[in-house]
Amino acid sequence: MTRTAFVFPGQGSQRVGMGRHLVERWPDLVDRYYRPADDLLGLPLSRLCWEGPEACLQDTPVTQPAVFLTSVVTLDVLGRHGVRPDVVAGHSLGEYAALVCAGALDWQDALALVRLRGELMATVNDRAPGSMAAVIGLAPSTLEGICADIAAATGLAVDVANDNDPAQLVVSGRTEAVTEVMRQARLAGALRVVDLNVPVSFHSALMDGIAADFAEALDETAFRAPSVPVLSAATAGPVTTAAEAAAVLRRQLTGRVRWTGTVRNLTAAGVDRFVEVGPGRVLGGLCRRIAPEARVRTTDDARRLDQALGAVTAAVV
Repeated sequence: MTRTAFVFPGQGSQRVGMGRHLVERWPDLVDRYYRPADDLLGLPLSRLCWEGPEACLQDTPVTQPAVFLTSVVTLDVLGRHGVRPDVVAGHSLGEYAALVCAGALDWQDALALVRLRGELMATVNDRAPGSMAAVIGLAPSTLEGICADIAAATGLAVDVANDNDPAQLVVSGRTEAVTEVMRQARLAGALRVVDLNVPVSFHSALMDGIAADFAEALDETAFRAPSVPVLSAATAGPVTTAAEAAAVLRRQLTGRVRWTGTVRNLTAAGVDRFVEVGPGRVLGGLCRRIAPEARVRTTDDARRLDQALGAVTAAVV
């Protein structure tokens, strides 16, 4: 029996025009989601999603609510066609949409949290300039050792931030330390090392400075126990209570994204189909590499959305 996981993307999946294919076919989505989102944030988020400019869409306080909102609207469309997940998970920012899908969080509450998260993250580089880099082809233990040695030698924060697939890791921290990790990773035999063009050192100890402010916002938000099974990429384990839902959002601010372990645990639980719900196709690619035997569908444009709907609804029937 087929078991379907909805997986929700994070920052990096944004593009100008995202979500436009949805409102062109279902115009009521504008009044249902986009106008309320614009009003809630005091920001022309809908126009930025559909028209850009790209420079604004790349700004973290805009990027995060834009990606989140596109995922929630896509989720609505899937629901209209009777497509429901057996389990959900999200990559970093995507955990907010996963919790909305699971009924643990109202979408407007999640949108406000995501906007605050982006705003707080954007302030970190002003105090402690950081960067991120992707490392391809090194074992996690090797890269962890390099990070630990450099952090000890320099006193600068740097660590593995993302375990994206069996070959791809991401490091995050102070810029000077990340640069040295890149150099030593090449010497250690990494197949490829890429300096990532991101404005914030996500999932690093540098985020400690905003953790208290964000925890306060989480404490003021209403969470519920999930009504659909959830696996958190912060732990690669299940989220079963309202308290756990809030806790993983707090933990992931500074903690590692354990996507490889999350997908492996999903497949171990019988998931054999992944539907990436939202903009981009990055997460679908990671799922294919981690679980090559699974079927993967994306929803980034009209053609792919139709293919996903056709494949999933045919299987249900």
